[in-house]
Amino acid sequence: MSNVCGFKCVGCLREFAIGEIENVCPNCGNNLDVVYDYDRVQAELTRASLAADRNFTMWRYQSLLPVESLSLVPPLTVGWTPVYNCGHLAERFGIRQLLIKDDGRNPTGSFKDRPSALAVVKAREAGASIITTASSGNAGSALAGMCASVAMESVIFVPASAPAAKVAQLQIYGSRLVIVEGSYDEAYDLCIAASERFGWYQRSTGYNPYTREGKKTAALEIAEQLNWDVPDKVFVAAGDGNIISGLWKGFNDLHRIGFIERLPQMMGVQSDRAPAIVDAASGDGVVRDAPAQTIADSINVGKPRDATAAVRAIRDSGGRGVKVTDDEIIAAIPKLARETGVFAEPAAAAAYAGLFKMLDAGSIKSDERVLVMLTGNGLKDAEAARRAVQEPLRVRPDYDELTRIWNIAQGST
Repeated sequence: MSNVCGFKCVGCLREFAIGEIENVCPNCGNNLDVVYDYDRVQAELTRASLAADRNFTMWRYQSLLPVESLSLVPPLTVGWTPVYNCGHLAERFGIRQLLIKDDGRNPTGSFKDRPSALAVVKAREAGASIITTASSGNAGSALAGMCASVAMESVIFVPASAPAAKVAQLQIYGSRLVIVEGSYDEAYDLCIAASERFGWYQRSTGYNPYTREGKKTAALEIAEQLNWDVPDKVFVAAGDGNIISGLWKGFNDLHRIGFIERLPQMMGVQSDRAPAIVDAASGDGVVRDAPAQTIADSINVGKPRDATAAVRAIRDSGGRGVKVTDDEIIAAIPKLARETGVFAEPAAAAAYAGLFKMLDAGSIKSDERVLVMLTGNGLKDAEAARRAVQEPLRVRPDYDELTRIWNIAQGST
């Protein structure tokens, strides 16, 4: 049995019973938050029971997820991605600890496998035959992969600007792909209208309340992987805002049931070419739509759909919104790879760029533990990464030519 006891609007705070509502709040149009019976959760879930659990996937936290059983879970292994302790970097940066959680290790290469896996379960519980989402690439690829694993049909709406690698993933998984000649926000609106017209199950972020529940599992893992001693600051890139709100909810769930003693500060990072959430968190709290033109496609959002909860996560945690330039994002990709061995796509590297922005400003204390959440694999958008590296040497298969060109190259470096 699920431990869900209802829903609460993140905007007007109106509460709803199970079965009374399906997606967004009918009163104000905001996203919904899933509410749990935490007394029942505490009775079921203990640190000891988790320590004995050999199911090293996101589903080990079933007591804190809105699923009736695990029988409808897709077979792909989602979650329990590694946390790396970068001690050499922490020493160089003059901080106590630097940790990196690499969600590019998920089956389709991104954090979005978590909410997509949960959405597939909820769609199957509802008896749906087709599930749809709007995506800049990763959410769609994740949904297509999860659907392929259970022979379910998916329809994915993406803007024409989506990276070729992500579009290829969608096609390879067999999704029905709709490329929209417009922005992500326009693709989102069209996807919502299509699902209402054709009766498809809607997975899109900020509309389906369960996406936050899938995303919070990364926070549950972080805490458990660190032996329930959470970092002081968590850096994460924000687009629609659903990831940072999900992580914040996960940490709060653990605090509510007594698994952790304190909560981390949430550091939301955005490009200065798509900064709606950061501007709101740093200003009057009001999210204003704005044009989005960043190279980091996964956070190229001008009308963030879970902005209210995202701004609240930053402010309530005592965190900050951090703006970085596209040049800083691109530069962070090889910097991250060469210093940690992890290749991240632009949106994921934005979180690392945000870390450096805060280090340069002297805003991280020497005794603080910091975690950077990496949300997508670099192969998702290798073309963007190539902008930050030199062209390779090109030679004929001739040793003398290689020697000459090599010596010239060495002299120029």
